[in-house]
Amino acid sequence: MAASDEFEPVIGLEVHVQLATRSKAFCGAQAEYGGPPNAHIDPYTLGLPGALPVLNHRTVEYAIRMGLACHCDIALKSELSRKHYFYPDLPKGYQISQFDQPICQNGFVEFMLGSERRRVGLARIHIEEDAGKNLHIPGGRTSLIDYNRAGVPLIEVVSLPEISSAEEAGEYLRALRQLVRFLGISDGNMDEGSLRCDANVSIRPRGSRTLGQRTELKNINSFKYVQKAIEHEILRQIDIVQSGGRVIMETRGWDAARGTSRSQRKKEEAHDYRYLPDPDLPPLLIDPLWLRSIAETLPKTPMQRRDQYLERLGLSPYDASVLTAERELCEFFDRVLIAAGLPPEPTELTDAQRTRAKQSANWLSSELLGLLNKDNRTITESPVSAESLGELVRYISDAVISGKQGKEVFAKMYESRETPTDIIERLGLRQISDPEIITAACRKVVDDPAMQKQVEKYKQNPKLLGFFVGKALAETQGKARPELLSEIMLRLLSEK
Repeated sequence: MAASDEFEPVIGLEVHVQLATRSKAFCGAQAEYGGPPNAHIDPYTLGLPGALPVLNHRTVEYAIRMGLACHCDIALKSELSRKHYFYPDLPKGYQISQFDQPICQNGFVEFMLGSERRRVGLARIHIEEDAGKNLHIPGGRTSLIDYNRAGVPLIEVVSLPEISSAEEAGEYLRALRQLVRFLGISDGNMDEGSLRCDANVSIRPRGSRTLGQRTELKNINSFKYVQKAIEHEILRQIDIVQSGGRVIMETRGWDAARGTSRSQRKKEEAHDYRYLPDPDLPPLLIDPLWLRSIAETLPKTPMQRRDQYLERLGLSPYDASVLTAERELCEFFDRVLIAAGLPPEPTELTDAQRTRAKQSANWLSSELLGLLNKDNRTITESPVSAESLGELVRYISDAVISGKQGKEVFAKMYESRETPTDIIERLGLRQISDPEIITAACRKVVDDPAMQKQVEKYKQNPKLLGFFVGKALAETQGKARPELLSEIMLRLLSEK
């Protein structure tokens, strides 16, 4: 039986985002990824007696940036708590987190699911520190522990149970990764553990408002596996219920190699962690002036950029989606538009300017990104600068060169890093747009005694216009602006 026939899934995601700070959340040890095992540690990381926590200012700032971008309520007073559990990767025996007083509450994340705009509500965003990493030796009885990651600052983004499919969960997670990269607070690399997802999954009879018993899928490390794991869990729960069984609350680990999940432990409740306010850390008080300054420097979110490209520039949804994939790409495109001669925001654009914006988007998304992808380069490694690409668009739009010539110029720009101005002048490609010069070339053709038989044939067959245009174009060494030349030639032939 298909999942959609009788049951509907209810999904909530808890996403841990590793913040891109230089030092750890509560000490000065390095927070960067990599390095030899246990190279980024200090007495506090190891939980040695007498080592006290000192809160990293940047951790708080990055949490606020995320909260503001997600339309959350920012608490001017919040609390840091100890979450107790005992495992080798947690040397202190507790993890500093936030419990009943998180720094951000409510809010939502917006994203596109196909052509539909979706919004998933958030319960909270809170600060916490990461644990270390256990390394289990295959086939042996020994485990190793690397504490490099222990104490690295995280924010946990907890959604409401409003996600209704594995596909929607995947798109929500992609939107979160895109957002943290736009904000500059994390690189979002799932393969390095910078973005880790736990999925809470339950099912209920279709149309019911009562939530079913949920299970938690832990630490899924790719968008592909998030969707596969959730799809598998939905079907597993349906099979249990239809067989007369009962879904139990538990934590399950996803085995990507086998395409299945396995039970890890009974799911803990909040009281199992024995939360208590950290006695070494005072309440976190946010200065309203500091909060305002963070809000004023917040970059536009991907969805805000997308709306701008659709509404102000008139781009297609596809182009808007491509150009908002990365913040660096948006910034590159903005510089292209300026170089192409478009006014900055908030000036309204004319139809001609919107056409030029679309031309800029086409050259960037189709031509430049096509070559960069082929060469496995990012936009920051482009041999064609944004200013040069915008200059090329302006030359084509202003009929200085034709679109066909633009392709030739662009190819040389990509190969040599030359500017379009230098290439056009060096190759003598600048089009002739002077009506008097073009009229003289056209008149020379139609007044040529040897052409009079063709002129008479034209009167019977207007399709011969192209023949005369070709002759006049040759008179200008191919440099006449084609549409202007056709217009003038048509007028002269009609006078014969």
